[in-house]
Parts: sequence; structure tokens; C-alpha cells
Amino acid sequence: MKQADPRPTTSLEGQFLIAMPSLREEPFARSVVYLCAHRDDGAMGLIINQRAREIDFGELLTQLGVVPAEPAIRLPRHAEAVRVLRGGPVETGRGFVLHSADYDSADSTVRIGDDVCLTATVDILRAIATGAGPAHAVLALGYAGWSSGQLESEILANGWLTCPADPDLIFDPDDGSKYDRALARLGIHAGMLSSEAGHA
Repeated sequence: MKQADPRPTTSLEGQFLIAMPSLREEPFARSVVYLCAHRDDGAMGLIINQRAREIDFGELLTQLGVVPAEPAIRLPRHAEAVRVLRGGPVETGRGFVLHSADYDSADSTVRIGDDVCLTATVDILRAIATGAGPAHAVLALGYAGWSSGQLESEILANGWLTCPADPDLIFDPDDGSKYDRALARLGIHAGMLSSEAGHA
């Protein structure tokens, strides 16, 4: 398992970004983003609370040729539980698997947090399909990206709140409650938030 490159001392890598009301446009309205990388040259994260309802994991495995398209195919219980999320507006055809640390794909798995890893190769999909994958996983299509200094500027402009990530929240199937639950980790109710800078 690869360790992520050294990060700056002010890195928010491995934390949640919680959208403030000022972020009204899709896909970031009421979004919770797990920040996978935060370096001097930019940041990358995955939205964890927006389900891609038009496709399920089994269909995706069939489209990618990981499993045959026969109706009789039965996926292992863990595979059936994997949800497909809209990870962000960048490279929406590319898949990223956030998963628990009990799976390691040699050079392609990167540990981000204590029990959260990222693997972006088809190997993990094959492992999940055969029951050899991680205990917990979500597949995100696309990602959210920020250029150097952009995320910091958005935070200063009252665009995002930050808090330590909770793996249970990442892998919980109740996507609809994740925004309010992430805010609750900061002791905040959504009704308390203001969209005006400096008045949260």
C-alpha cells in the first residue's frame, strides 16, 4: 500500500468539506466532500452524499466486462452493497473506489485516513465481484478538483466548513442524511448557517 506524498502542514487531506449555503449550484449544493489529496499544487476530493441513481454497481461491473451479463450472475453480499456515487464534475467517466483499509492492491492503493483508502484501478472491482474485496466500499464516478490556492480561497470566502472525517459516515448507505450528520459533528444545524461571509 502506498502512503500519500508528504503534505503541507496546513493540509486538510482526510477531512470533510461541508458546503455552505453560498454554494447553491450543482453538484456542490448541500454536498459533503471527502478530501483525498491536498497539496501545494491543488486538491482533489470525492462527494460522498450524492447517489448516481441511474446506474448500480452490478450494471457497472457488466459494462466494464468485470462480470458476465447473464441474469443468473449473483454478486457477493459485499458487492451488492457497494453504492455508485457522483464523485464530482471532473472526469465523470472515471471511477474511484473509497474503501476500508482491509484491502490493498499493491502499488495502486493509497491510504488517506486511518481506515480509508483510495484505489482507482479495475483490480479492486474484480476483487469485490469475487468476494475478495474490502469490507466497506463506495464507487465514485468523477471527482472534485481545485487548483493551487483555490480551495483555500473558497474556504476563506465562506464556501466550505471543514471537520475531521468519519469513515462510518463515508460508507453509510443513508446518503440523504449525511449533510446534516456532518454538520452535527461540528455542533451545527443547517438552519444556523448563513450564506454571507463572516456570518456563519
